[in-house]
Amino acid sequence: MEGYLHPDFPIGPPSPVNVPSAYWVGPRHLAGDDGRLYDAVADTLAGLGWTSLTIVRGRQQPDEALEDRQVLRSTVLHISPDSLRWAQWVLPDEPFHLGKLPIAWQVSARSDPSSPLAQWSAYFTPEVPGEVLGTFLAALDARDQPAMPLGGPELVLDAVTAHGWLRDVDQPGTGAVDPTFASHVRLGEVPPLIQDGDTLALVAEADEAALAGWQAWAEPVLGAGYLWAASFGPSVPHDLVAAFVDSLSSSAPVLRRVVPESTHDRLLRAPAG
Repeated sequence: MEGYLHPDFPIGPPSPVNVPSAYWVGPRHLAGDDGRLYDAVADTLAGLGWTSLTIVRGRQQPDEALEDRQVLRSTVLHISPDSLRWAQWVLPDEPFHLGKLPIAWQVSARSDPSSPLAQWSAYFTPEVPGEVLGTFLAALDARDQPAMPLGGPELVLDAVTAHGWLRDVDQPGTGAVDPTFASHVRLGEVPPLIQDGDTLALVAEADEAALAGWQAWAEPVLGAGYLWAASFGPSVPHDLVAAFVDSLSSSAPVLRRVVPESTHDRLLRAPAG
């Protein structure tokens, strides 16, 4: 049953017994990750049959007790059954940043299982809605050849404009924004450290046009910092980015117990039954 969304209901730690602890909220691109981005994505990957491995790096002195060992970094790696695609939870592993936000998930794919190198990678910070990243991973899992290009940029723009987003006035062929101008998707030069299998992405000279990749981000209050950010390497197939933004721009509400403080007053919400 579909509940009507109201902006008036409080959301946070419940006090009276009759106050619900969970709410249906929207729009989802401002709903955050509910504080469980790892669990939400890991559950999706487990449902797809991916294998998870925990990689721990640290140091241990001779004769040191196990409980005294100092763990420096810990990464959880999820690998698809064909080993052509993988996802890493890198938040505890001193990741680099997008828009001053740390990377939480890195997703990669390759065309040849014998090659140790990824053909492309995509990066997602905390507060990316878990449902959205789950849709991206499900689309990636469904692809027979995850590194093969498919379609063009219009796939991405058509996905968001179908949900009411607006094309960028200055660059209608490469960007779009939600009707409140809080969230954006744009095709352009990728930030530093974004890995990609196309060597041109790494060796372009200063006077050459750099390869373009998709970026998406939410900035609820202009100049006050980003809520979340996502970056897709230039070789990420457009249809996979389209799956991500289609879910991101969906008008269907998502279930939340915790919402970001920066978007608390901008979300419509209804108690979950």
